[in-house]
Amino acid sequence: LYSRGFQFVHLNEDNARFGLLAALILLYLLCGALVFSALERPSELQAHQQWQEQLDNFTQQHRLSLHSLQVLLRQYEEAFVTGIRVDPLRPRWDFSGAFYFVGTVISTIGFGMTTPATVGGKVFLIFYGLIGCAATILFFNLFLERIITMLAYIMRWCHERQLRRAGVGGVEARGEDDSLEGWKPSVYYVMLILGIAALLIACCASALYSTMEEWDYFDALYFCFVAFSTIGFGDLVSSQRESYKAQEAYRVGNCLFILMGVCCIYSLFNVISIIIKQTLNWILGRLDCSRIQHPLKQRFTNASVETVCDSETDAGRRLSGEMISVNDFMANKVSLAILQKQLSETAHGNPRQSHIRQNGFSGGVGAFAIMNNRLQETSVDR
Repeated sequence: LYSRGFQFVHLNEDNARFGLLAALILLYLLCGALVFSALERPSELQAHQQWQEQLDNFTQQHRLSLHSLQVLLRQYEEAFVTGIRVDPLRPRWDFSGAFYFVGTVISTIGFGMTTPATVGGKVFLIFYGLIGCAATILFFNLFLERIITMLAYIMRWCHERQLRRAGVGGVEARGEDDSLEGWKPSVYYVMLILGIAALLIACCASALYSTMEEWDYFDALYFCFVAFSTIGFGDLVSSQRESYKAQEAYRVGNCLFILMGVCCIYSLFNVISIIIKQTLNWILGRLDCSRIQHPLKQRFTNASVETVCDSETDAGRRLSGEMISVNDFMANKVSLAILQKQLSETAHGNPRQSHIRQNGFSGGVGAFAIMNNRLQETSVDR
């Protein structure tokens, strides 16, 4: 009964977090729709009006029927899908064009400038994308694991230097060891470093794109975010002209910038998601603390499981896993929860070896942290 009661309460807490996140995302969508509708709807109506005036003027000047002109425009829309443009562009399906296309497929960017037109190409894309997208997500997770571990090493080294400078007398070494034992890099510092790295890559890439593509610098920054975040609208696409100055070097630089940008933005999104989850925990904890005699809180107390509001000590935070104190949260001293605990162990040269020996999987980050010990291939008992 004790174990069943604890699992029941824990399941309810997870469901509450999931429901709160879904509600906040829905609210976020509604607010975004209102803002974009207010910003873009007048421009859309104006563009429709101008286009209708241009059609009327063109048909009157050249004595054409509107129906004939619309037939020609529909034919151009069909040709547009195959890569036909008014201005000459690079071949879509030579080797370099096809390589650029498959890169946008497996990275899930999908600009939409190039799409398969044959049945065989569409069928092959389904199977090719299934394996390629899965492998690329695995690559992004492995990159995330390594970049966060590297940041943990660097931040720990900086922390050690600060302790050495502040240490006095014979207690220096002991005090340093005690301070480093429970030290973890802050999620906010990691987010700041990744954000600066992504911004530097975007600024450098935008300088390249504004020069080579003759875009406005702000449009180039906009393209970088759309591409690096794998949104991929397709309104702006790099390396599509028929020829460039130093064309081969530009194409290589374009691929490298997109690869580095996607990896950094993916890592940044994962770190931000940790903060979002901690925020959800804090909101649920505040809602729970506002009800003094709430039954759910009583069950947590009886089961010796600390809530966010009750976790005010280091020992409490260790018992409650990723639960954090409100004071630490508001003071921006929150650690990386479960993820940073693993990274801290790696930075100290003492990673968890039990899982590696038994099933070949460490605790991992991102998708690894979700799947570990929940699938047969990652089970400890396997």
